[in-house]
Amino acid sequence: MGDAAIVTAPDDDQADLLREVLEHARVDSLVCISGLGAMLPVNEVLGPAALGYVSRDEFRPARNGAAIMCRAPGQGDVRVLVESVGPDDADESGIEEISSPVFVVCEGSEVLAAAGYHMWPASTAHLCVLTAPQQRGRGLARQVASAAVSHALDADLLVQWRARSAASRRVAAALGFRELGDQLSVRLGE
Repeated sequence: MGDAAIVTAPDDDQADLLREVLEHARVDSLVCISGLGAMLPVNEVLGPAALGYVSRDEFRPARNGAAIMCRAPGQGDVRVLVESVGPDDADESGIEEISSPVFVVCEGSEVLAAAGYHMWPASTAHLCVLTAPQQRGRGLARQVASAAVSHALDADLLVQWRARSAASRRVAAALGFRELGDQLSVRLGE
């Protein structure tokens, strides 16, 4: 974020390697796949993704949309939505990991879009949003995300939006999120 970076590792050996190799690296090289790949044995990559945050003052809730309903995490109709998208979209959305209520827009018994958040350390609400592919472009993601953001802000949480696609970034910006940094996750090889 800005001119600073946080680097985490799953164990002491990888942490030692990262300290040794990245100690004098430029921050912008840490979210550049080719730059990081030149310094480390990168095996798998997820990202980069933009990290956006919103405060109560900057939040621009969606207005005059479809009726938003609330579900418990893991309910069957939300699972049907998850199964209707490919595994990449489902994983990217993170919707199966949420711990908040799930805010949905339905047509009959079909869930068209869903959003909620996963609680992370330091009272951070990591937003998760998923819209059925054939329903995208109708503003449904903004509507369900707005309800989830409002719920998180009412609980005095720091709301985070992680976005790789341009469409996701546009929804976040429409709700008032400001991109403050980037994230890149890698799995190291031998």
